[in-house]
Amino acid sequence: MNDSAPAPAVSVIMPVLNEERHLREAVRHILEQDYDGDLEVVIALGPSTDRTDAIAAELVRETADGPRCRVHTVPNPTGRTPAGLNAAIKASRHPVVVRVDGHGMLSPGYIATAVRLLAETGAQNVGGVMRAEGETSWEQAVAAAMTARIGVGNAAFHTGGEAGPADTVYLGVFRREALERQGGYNEEFIRAQDWELNFRIRSAGGAVWFSPELTVSYRPRPSVRTLARQYRDYGRWRRVVARYHKGSINPRYLAPPAALAGIVAGVLVTPLTPLGLGIPLAYAVGIAAGSVPAGRGLPVRARLRIPVALATMHMSWGWGFLTSPRSLARKVIASRRPAVPAP
Repeated sequence: MNDSAPAPAVSVIMPVLNEERHLREAVRHILEQDYDGDLEVVIALGPSTDRTDAIAAELVRETADGPRCRVHTVPNPTGRTPAGLNAAIKASRHPVVVRVDGHGMLSPGYIATAVRLLAETGAQNVGGVMRAEGETSWEQAVAAAMTARIGVGNAAFHTGGEAGPADTVYLGVFRREALERQGGYNEEFIRAQDWELNFRIRSAGGAVWFSPELTVSYRPRPSVRTLARQYRDYGRWRRVVARYHKGSINPRYLAPPAALAGIVAGVLVTPLTPLGLGIPLAYAVGIAAGSVPAGRGLPVRARLRIPVALATMHMSWGWGFLTSPRSLARKVIASRRPAVPAP
């Protein structure tokens, strides 16, 4: 990876499950990349119940005679994201591996910029900003909540920031050698598999690099129910990570469970003293005030939904964190993979 060498060939891997709404558009953003090197797309197909498989088959046929980029598929019977990622990595063949989700849209120069950053920084993995963008008023509200500090804290891949080393990044563009050296993703991590893999890469002496030059448009969950399930799982697996790696917790991870516990306690003591209502009321006022700057420029219908999106994210994340079973952490810890340093 240097200025005089030809652009390295790139494999794009996509684990998908029930992505009929966004899959074709996500693949289009890959096929239209402004990149001089060869590309391939490997889609790992989970057991979808919609038209995802049919759309993937259409994409395979449409690119079969393509001069530069073809789409391939591999089965992922479990439907689990890390299993799909590993299956796609195994079926791919190029020295640079780009992870993309079925509802992620790469910016036009994403791959070229990532390859350049790999060369400039010497990193094993580079990634950037998850730019949430909604289509419906609810999705616009969720996108605003996800990019607000009151929604997700100060994570750089949500809110942006300066380029530099990072604990983890969104999705990621890897040197294949780094993925193969670490044995790919740990398939016990149903969520947080990116963090765990990046932890092993860093423990082995490799660098993980964040850059705001890299952006991926992300389509939020389309309903309160699916958003709640997503953030419950995030909270549950963040607790697993905390048990897996002592010292990885910081205050922003503890804010949602603390808020949930405070609201429940306030409601329970309200029959004894009306002061108990102060906690849930203070929380409601806080998210309402935080929704105002988050919703600037959005339609009224979207702005009115931002407090609901924020509360759904906070309470679901907090519930998942507080109820995460120790048995899940023990199972994951038992599957621990040691970091493998470069020879």
